[in-house]
Amino acid sequence: MISASVDNDPSRHSPGARPVPAPRSAPTPADSAGWWRDAVIYQVYVRSFLDSTGDGIGDLAGVGAGLPYLKRLGVDGIWLTPFYPSPQHDHGYDVADYHDVDPVYGDLDAFDRLVRDAHRLGLKCLVDIVPNHCSSRHPLFLQALAEGPGGPTRAMFHFASGRGDDGALPPNNWHAMFGGPAWTRVTEPDGTPGEWYLHMFTPEQPDWNWREPTVRGNFEQTLRFWLDRGVDGFRIDVAAGLFKHPDLPDSTDPEADERTRDSVNPLAWNQPEIHEVWRDWRTVCDAYAAQDGHDRLLVGEVSVPTAADQAMYVRPDELHQAFFFHLLNAPWAAAAFQNVITDALRDIAATGSTITWVLNNHDQVRAVTRYAAPTPSQDADLPDPGGARARAAALLMLALPGAAYVYQGEELGLPEVLDLPDEALTDPIFRRTGSRSRVRDGCRVPLPWSGQASPFGFTAGDAPGQPWLPQPEWFAHHTTERAIADTNSFWHLYHEALHLRRNLPQLGEGPLRWLDSPPDVLAFVRGDGLVCAVNFGDRPAPAPVTGTPLLTSRPCPPGILPGNTAAWWICEHCTA
Repeated sequence: MISASVDNDPSRHSPGARPVPAPRSAPTPADSAGWWRDAVIYQVYVRSFLDSTGDGIGDLAGVGAGLPYLKRLGVDGIWLTPFYPSPQHDHGYDVADYHDVDPVYGDLDAFDRLVRDAHRLGLKCLVDIVPNHCSSRHPLFLQALAEGPGGPTRAMFHFASGRGDDGALPPNNWHAMFGGPAWTRVTEPDGTPGEWYLHMFTPEQPDWNWREPTVRGNFEQTLRFWLDRGVDGFRIDVAAGLFKHPDLPDSTDPEADERTRDSVNPLAWNQPEIHEVWRDWRTVCDAYAAQDGHDRLLVGEVSVPTAADQAMYVRPDELHQAFFFHLLNAPWAAAAFQNVITDALRDIAATGSTITWVLNNHDQVRAVTRYAAPTPSQDADLPDPGGARARAAALLMLALPGAAYVYQGEELGLPEVLDLPDEALTDPIFRRTGSRSRVRDGCRVPLPWSGQASPFGFTAGDAPGQPWLPQPEWFAHHTTERAIADTNSFWHLYHEALHLRRNLPQLGEGPLRWLDSPPDVLAFVRGDGLVCAVNFGDRPAPAPVTGTPLLTSRPCPPGILPGNTAAWWICEHCTA
């Protein structure tokens, strides 16, 4: 399925599209120094991408086998979710060893081959790093438990005495994001009930204490370990975390994180000391870049309330980028999208960084399902509003200035799998709360590659095992094999948009100017004459410019932009 041929001429697949300009020249050293500024990175959820061994779990060799597919799609690089040794309580985000590969995914030799193969294809390779917490099976946490109160290793975590009679109550009233109290009491080496430790996610994920210098030193060693193996940068998990209020006081809204499933407790997240860490990490990465002129990227998962808050993380001496989740969270409405884009352009781009756009990831309901809610005036001729809107949103995102991240399966138009049986669910949110609300397994079901039945080419071998999460029968309509063969598919829309983005000088970095448009239509011009317009309404609207579109998310009659549709034009008289 991976070697299927693809027509590389987008002008054949969009009604009236113009021929694609000739490619720009090969990258120069200057391009290498700023490669991340307008890159499109593909998020690989390793466990669910491609299984090379037949055990039903994706692995690094599977990722390597899929690299030609990703190169053909047109992305600039990959981000690998955690593949480190882990008990898998949160599928790798509970790390037991930051310097190795879990045997279920391969070994360090397999990782090295993957990086070499990616670079040979011209693809960057980012790895996930988890600095806020580790696994409760991490050797240092086990050592801290064995030392008992006052032990030096306990200072590397948040151990504290309880309150109330015999310390039977937690040290404060905070709740964990994944449900329940954020504290667990330990049994001391002598068998007595003892101190409590902090975990802002699950008890299996104790939080590091970043006020302890040894923690900072250990993570700098981890950066260098992977940089020396050739990685091009790091996606940083919970990048607004790490530091907690030094006094660990009670919160006025202790269940806020649990209720929202977001890092909103101001005592546990976004503390001012965090910026010292990112300056240190930037210094490490810049030292490697100085040796060969090739930037090593730091991109953070920064969940903060506003674009102005996020801008603090991407100042010139801190992170290169931070995911701008406000676009992902925006409701399907022209005004909402324009507001978040305007905020980002005003606050984030002003730092000298570029905005990092994202519509999907491994923690969110897939866009096709998220956008599917009908409106009172729903177009009767649009049986799949979520799919149409997701296609339009993709063209919008890829036309915006800055960088973009694509989550695996997004290019196949995969909806969320909503009917996984309870016994199949593995998300710790479900285990801790018993509620299916915001459970993330539905966007993590292994990819369908080929065929008409599970495992849909996901697993290899003569007798492949069942995928670790069950695939629904309707995945047969979304295989890569089928998508590549259908020139009207999501895959071809992404492929064509990425090809144009790579070759049109108006796209990527550069200015944006809003155009006057009807209330439900959002239109802007990029550079010297690339116009993007999206009709967020259900009824047709006049096209903002005349002429044949270069690329459309749905067929467009002359002079008309249908509802829930996006289009790109070349306009000789339009400039940003």
